[in-house]
Amino acid sequence: MRFFLRRSLAAAISLLVFLLLVSLSPWTQEDSETREVRQWAQDVGLQQLHTNWNQRSLQKLGNATNFPNISYRYLAGIPPPQKKFLTVGLCSVKRKQENYLLETLQSIFQQSTHEELRDMVVVVHLADPDQEWNSQALEKIAKRFAPQVLLGRLLVIHAPSEYYPPLEGLKRNFNDAEDRVRFRSKQNVDYAYLMNFAANLSTYFLMIEDDVRCSKSFSTAIRKSVASREGSPWVTLEFSKLGYIGKLYHSSDLPRLTQFLLLFYQEMPCDWLFVHFRLLLTQKDAIRFKPSLFQHIGHYSSFQGTVNKLKDEDFEEDLSTHPDNPPADMITDIKTFENYVPSKAYSNMEDYFWGKDPSAGNSFTIVFKQATQIFHIQILTGSKQRPGDYLRAGTVELGTQKGRGGLRCTSYTPIGHFKHGSFDKQGLEGRTASAPECVRITVTTTQSEWLIISSISIWTKAGP
Repeated sequence: MRFFLRRSLAAAISLLVFLLLVSLSPWTQEDSETREVRQWAQDVGLQQLHTNWNQRSLQKLGNATNFPNISYRYLAGIPPPQKKFLTVGLCSVKRKQENYLLETLQSIFQQSTHEELRDMVVVVHLADPDQEWNSQALEKIAKRFAPQVLLGRLLVIHAPSEYYPPLEGLKRNFNDAEDRVRFRSKQNVDYAYLMNFAANLSTYFLMIEDDVRCSKSFSTAIRKSVASREGSPWVTLEFSKLGYIGKLYHSSDLPRLTQFLLLFYQEMPCDWLFVHFRLLLTQKDAIRFKPSLFQHIGHYSSFQGTVNKLKDEDFEEDLSTHPDNPPADMITDIKTFENYVPSKAYSNMEDYFWGKDPSAGNSFTIVFKQATQIFHIQILTGSKQRPGDYLRAGTVELGTQKGRGGLRCTSYTPIGHFKHGSFDKQGLEGRTASAPECVRITVTTTQSEWLIISSISIWTKAGP
């Protein structure tokens, strides 16, 4: 009884702390959508605090928030002794139709280099209550991926069913059938326990599903994308537009995300909850990179085996022709319109830089974190929606000799002019005495139209 009281008190305190965080977070630019989500989180949480504080309700809350004390079953592998760059996490359950888990794992390892695998760990949560199926799945994994298990690159775990909150008599939000509510609620808990386990394994955590194919060197592509966001806060980076595939988190956020999923596990599907979590942590807009790094390959859903042939048309398996875009800062004296900031021109996100009234002499400069050899530069201006907002006349230069403070270069070498709003030049190696540290775009003619720089692509090695 004493243990139960301690557990129930911890659960109540956990929920109160979460509600305080929601209430006291700095909502400096709160819009109606964010305000609605925050109010929803507070209302649902307070309902749990106010309704029937009997032993049953305390037990429910205790089960749903007691995540630090889970005794996981290690089915294969052991946690790596040193923290990695990336954990790739996925949950898998028995399907009524085809199972794609082995194919997914094969793609992860095949599409990664030895160097990438050294800084990555894959965690599979076999989350089916049928222990016979779990044992069969484990046997297949251990047989096919024995080297990865022995090298500490693959872990297989199971969270016992006694740690799960109630999965019967749940809220039927959205008028979903009981079996569907049970399935999606359990799925939320499956994900929560996977994330809780992975919280200290790496700097970043990537969630995928157990029926995907990966791009070549997806880990390197993710590393570059993270570097491109340096200095800009984010909660979630998205590398696929489908479901809960290719969603990246800071591992330091996983305890909060675990708690969030467990508190609201019966409210709605996981992909909706993850959007709410992002909004509550004040990332208003999705940050999605193209091309997508993961493709859905399943033909049947894990729920009831229904047909599911969703595909991500932005997926590309071979990224070798895509730019390298080394880490850099963007500096411009062109007045920025709203949130179309300079960094958006340099990333592979679905956005661009948009500047007002560019005048002769204005410039847009990419300042690399480190000097880098450059082989190829492509710069596109204007957009499909606003084709008139392109650069009428401008030059491109390579810069060396960073000045004091490292925010600009002091010596520049011209390499060409814009033609019809675009610049594309290869064979740039050796054009400067030392490796370039800057690339500068200079407006040479004042124009009345605004300027969109839709993409800046830089290759630091010769193409394939």
